[in-house]
Amino acid sequence: MSANRAIDLKKTAIDWLGITPFLLFAVMFLIAPTLYLVTGAFLNPAGEFTFENIGGLFTDKILASYWISIKVSLASSIGGALIGFFLAWAVVLGGLPSWIRSSLLTFSGVASNFAGVPLAFAFLATLGRTGLVTMILRDWFGINLYATGFNLLSFVGLTLTYMYFQIPLMVLIITPALDGLKKEWREAAEILGATNRQYWTKVALPILFPSILGTTLLLFANAFGAIATAYSLTGSTFNIVPIQLYAQIRGDVLHNPNLGYALALGMIVITGISNLIYIWLRMRAERWQK
Repeated sequence: MSANRAIDLKKTAIDWLGITPFLLFAVMFLIAPTLYLVTGAFLNPAGEFTFENIGGLFTDKILASYWISIKVSLASSIGGALIGFFLAWAVVLGGLPSWIRSSLLTFSGVASNFAGVPLAFAFLATLGRTGLVTMILRDWFGINLYATGFNLLSFVGLTLTYMYFQIPLMVLIITPALDGLKKEWREAAEILGATNRQYWTKVALPILFPSILGTTLLLFANAFGAIATAYSLTGSTFNIVPIQLYAQIRGDVLHNPNLGYALALGMIVITGISNLIYIWLRMRAERWQK
């Protein structure tokens, strides 16, 4: 018995040793910085406890930045979810060749992580005032894109840019849910006389709804915390929360790190709520796939 216990303890120690790098990484780059931000949000520059930073979140300028960030995140997440869902549906349940599915998923895996300066440059080179598509529309079709009111450095432009990585992320996450739709459910519906529309409205979509809504919330959180793409594309002219946060902590005329920590706390609360709801909806959706 003692020998078996020693073997079990050794195995447990080896198992814990395997995840130690992950735990250290999580503590150093996630847990500790988050605790530091939360603590700093309630301190003044002298290190004294205060609610002044939290009160600063309710000024007109900061409230406006939160509202713009929420609108951009909502627009890009809803648009990305709709387009991504129909793309995934086409390759999973449609009659497209199998190689299209593998190609789409491969591209989605790359595009969902393509952000920051490279993505901003790609859109400027494509849809900027002298971008390739802008010039083609003007010279070949006589359409002056910017004369119609379009501006890449605007709400619409930033939303469109965000959708570049939102759509493939939706494809990657919703594809397993579509794969989880059992053939027996459709067959049972058809035996009972249901049409294709009735099957989708009464069976498939109610089952997929938690996954769709949960993934949309995940896309919202993904867009809400993005800064590199927005800053590279618009500089400091677009008043979203991550750019406001960057301005508060980088040391320019707006330098107020404790207010920046409060801004970060607000972002953590919003994205945290979105992710918690996503996890809950994902657990509900997985019950149908077991």
